[in-house]
Amino acid sequence: MAKIKVTLVKSLIGRKKDHIATANALGLKKIGKTVEHELTPQIKGMIDKVNYLLKVEEV
Repeated sequence: MAKIKVTLVKSLIGRKKDHIATANALGLKKIGKTVEHELTPQIKGMIDKVNYLLKVEEV
């Protein structure tokens, strides 16, 4: 599996509750926070759901 770096670049304020929950489940609570994940189908689906809030890079 490929590793990816996911960074929160936009605020969660005023977003839908399920989008906030998805970002939190990815480990992103503050703007600028970066986490690394294996690119599994579950993680890919979460990233696709809130992609307008994120910056995604391959490691």
